[in-house]
Amino acid sequence: MFQRAGHRVLMAESLPWHLSRPSLAVAANYRVPPPRQHPRGFRRALAEIVRRERVDLLVPTCEEIYAVARGRAELAAAGGPPDKPLVVLAEPLETLRGLHNKWLFAEKAERHGLWVPETRLLESVGDLRATLTAGGEWVLKPVYSRFAVHTLLPPHSALALARVRPSPSAPWVAQAYQRGRQVCTYSVAHQGRLAAHVAYPVEFTAGQGAAVAFRAIEHPAAQDWVTRFVAAEGFTGQIAFDFIEMEGGAVAALECNPRATSGAHLLAGEPNFARAFFEPLPQPVTALTAQPAMLAAGMLLYSLPAARSRAGLRRWARAFANSRDVVFNWRDPLPALLQGLSLLPFAAWSLRHHMSLIAASTYDIEWNGES
Repeated sequence: MFQRAGHRVLMAESLPWHLSRPSLAVAANYRVPPPRQHPRGFRRALAEIVRRERVDLLVPTCEEIYAVARGRAELAAAGGPPDKPLVVLAEPLETLRGLHNKWLFAEKAERHGLWVPETRLLESVGDLRATLTAGGEWVLKPVYSRFAVHTLLPPHSALALARVRPSPSAPWVAQAYQRGRQVCTYSVAHQGRLAAHVAYPVEFTAGQGAAVAFRAIEHPAAQDWVTRFVAAEGFTGQIAFDFIEMEGGAVAALECNPRATSGAHLLAGEPNFARAFFEPLPQPVTALTAQPAMLAAGMLLYSLPAARSRAGLRRWARAFANSRDVVFNWRDPLPALLQGLSLLPFAAWSLRHHMSLIAASTYDIEWNGES
């Protein structure tokens, strides 16, 4: 998308082979230390790339944003002249902590007068027992988590609950279970104003939470919620929310991801989307006419085996036939043809550390509130 808009695109990645490395849209690839294991080396390497390449805009693409945010001042100092400074598309780390942390986010949304399900902080097994004893249905998840990897939905088995060990250093939240349709949003904002926005229902996933198919929908209630929250925060950057849409169309926000998410795939074909990263626009870029998109590999590996009925198979087949694979491009085929290579490090980490492939996909970049 940036290359089509006339920009020179560089990528920095800690993996030896990543999905976009062979892409014709990328002018240069740099290997950097993993931001989770070596955050200081990661920031220094980025600063050197910024100096060498005279970078104008630095866009984090996933949870490495938290390592980038910690080094905003160092990176800005490595940027261009005063009349054209480097733009780091990341808020300060403490701002991002208040959104990434599920307990702090719920508190913040409530202060802004926006609806979230009842949320309780769990810092001990006693807190967990007290919440479950009080009755009701509760969703349990660590305050720092992604892709619903550790999320427990009701009803809870004794074996699953035995693995939940909240502590002050690793707290969880209990969130009142809401029935309804799950809707996600992705937006780009500048100083509290939306520059791009899209909403899409969660219909096919890898595991419990990571969507692998994307279909843009018009959702005024979700857009109003996002607009009010972003304005109240004066937020700049990429930001995404998970909502539950209840009967009547009202929404409650479950959690926030203050970073890029897969909703960007639905906006990538819009002519003004690249501009939205540089400046506010008169009207937000939307994707209501975008063709549905998918991660074809995810649809085949995860969603097809999960379709265990004829109706489910028909629904999967319609979505697969009508969606474009976001990885494959006839003019730039190598990322799709060689994508298996990018999975090898994740497979190795999955085996070595006894974690799922989805959890392994963020092993080198995730941030769980560490100081």
